[in-house]
Amino acid sequence: MLLADKGYDANALRALVGERGAWANIPPKSHRKDPICFSRHLYRDRNLIERFFNKIKQFRRVATRYDKLAENFLASLKLACVRIWLRRNESTA
Repeated sequence: MLLADKGYDANALRALVGERGAWANIPPKSHRKDPICFSRHLYRDRNLIERFFNKIKQFRRVATRYDKLAENFLASLKLACVRIWLRRNESTA
């Protein structure tokens, strides 16, 4: 499944995704004449993922990719994810 925003609403892209055996969940542009199947529920998941990546980019080490080795980059990415998770789930008491 491909989740994208309105900027990617094109018949050519939808055809390419369909050829590869996937489904494109892209909201239709306002000028589109033919109705397109679109799930708002699945589109909300795209928003959550996009906000997560924006939070990850706040960590300078991940955004600028200081670590050139893939293993080290993955480790710093995991540390950033843990910090985000801890901030979200920390106790307020």
